[in-house]
Amino acid sequence: MNVSIKGKHYKTGLPVEISVEQGRITSVTELAESPAMADWPWLAPGLVDLQVNGGWGLDLNTLPLQPATVLELSRLLLGNGVTSYCPTLITNGKEALAQAVSAIAEAASLYPEDAGGIVGIHLEGPFLSAEEGPRGAHPREHIGPPDWDMLCRWQEAAEGLIRILTVSPEWPNAAAFIARCSESGILVSIGHTAASPEQIREAVAAGAVMSTHLGNGTHLTEQLAADELYGCMIADGQHLPPALLKVILRMKRSRTILVSDAVSLSGMLPGTYHLHIGGEVVLTAEGRLHLAGNPQLLAGSAMMLPDQVAYLAEAGLARLDEAWDCASVHPATLLGLEQAAGLRAGAPADLVSFCYEDRTLTVLECWKKGHSRACSNELQQRLGGERCRA
Repeated sequence: MNVSIKGKHYKTGLPVEISVEQGRITSVTELAESPAMADWPWLAPGLVDLQVNGGWGLDLNTLPLQPATVLELSRLLLGNGVTSYCPTLITNGKEALAQAVSAIAEAASLYPEDAGGIVGIHLEGPFLSAEEGPRGAHPREHIGPPDWDMLCRWQEAAEGLIRILTVSPEWPNAAAFIARCSESGILVSIGHTAASPEQIREAVAAGAVMSTHLGNGTHLTEQLAADELYGCMIADGQHLPPALLKVILRMKRSRTILVSDAVSLSGMLPGTYHLHIGGEVVLTAEGRLHLAGNPQLLAGSAMMLPDQVAYLAEAGLARLDEAWDCASVHPATLLGLEQAAGLRAGAPADLVSFCYEDRTLTVLECWKKGHSRACSNELQQRLGGERCRA
């Protein structure tokens, strides 16, 4: 299937024509500018989200998880410009996690056309800090020390799909466990931790490569100073102040990654909702999700990647193309995905067209391996028909 896509290159602003054959970019050709091209959409590599718990009313952590839920979420994410993502499961019981990873694996293997964006499971727990505070909302009764045999059983149930594991290195023998994960191909991320600076350094030396939502649920300084670690951050204007986002961007540079850490209410209209974790919560028009009884306490993240890109750009913390790379090229590089090549010949044709005006970034169309996935009618309905257009 041959495709020709025209728009403005997200880095240069120049009009380009991208030619696609058999799912790959064959050429990116600059075109002579004309006034008619001023309204052309921007073209950029597909977004890559390493931490997605749910969205649009769908929850990966409401069990038993059904493959249909995974498929629907995958389609909606694609309509939102996310061409690759890691379904994320938080701390739960041993059998519950085995069931959930199995459902994700079933969706990915049986329905590759719809679930092709799944590039690995992110297991956020249960090997986290048991301390109040760093543990966050993860249930204490399921928290425990790293267990290699249990991880292997989960990986077997996941058909080898577990790709990222968030761990607190404060546990005894955590460094040896991290080294074993690294040798097996699982990327270890440090998060929800009360580990000492020495334990953080031991984890990095053992092979840890990432920080889970840096600045939230973790001690910041030692991880920020570790050049080896990719720093994932939630840039929604709620989880981290602009000054800290600026510091992370400066310190991590090409190792800065935007993650949505999206919960089931992401993408939903403002209002009062009930979550199985958190109870009554309020989603504001600004995207802040907080407990109904205590507006000072966040109840999760409710802003998807396109809006986080726009937030960084509008706040003057990064250029639009730099912010987009934090949500596309940088995470793809960490995972070793071919999409890390961006808009270049030979790269997979995982592309996004979008408009950016009036402080709003709107995804118009998305291509996965050259196949167009316009912003779906279902997504338009879920968003109230105001945020998407074909």
